[in-house]
Amino acid sequence: MTINSDITRRPIENRKSVLTVLRFPSGGGLVYCVASAPDVSKDLPGQTEDVLDLLDGLLRDGGTDRSRIVKAEVVVTDHDRKAEFDAIWSQWIPLDCGPVRSFVQSKMPDGDQVEVILTAALPAD
Repeated sequence: MTINSDITRRPIENRKSVLTVLRFPSGGGLVYCVASAPDVSKDLPGQTEDVLDLLDGLLRDGGTDRSRIVKAEVVVTDHDRKAEFDAIWSQWIPLDCGPVRSFVQSKMPDGDQVEVILTAALPAD
């Protein structure tokens, strides 16, 4: 992890981060994280479950949890499979905690079918 006075980052390759925590001087803050499936041989539901499991760990490492997600950006290779993603998402996201969410189709590396980017709030302390 790299640390500035108010920003902590878990860097990955190519000058990107998989987790960034921004702490506000008055307390609280924001957690940003991104995940794609480690096993690209799985189908979309399998990759989605893996991605959401990874995000749980990143949120926990950042000091928050899925009930505090305020924004989700979902990128898939096939928008027509949205219902498959939504079935898993609706079981994962806590009731009455649904964030603002976008769902877009994009070209991704071979085998990747889904990537999710989250923004979550930290408790005010």
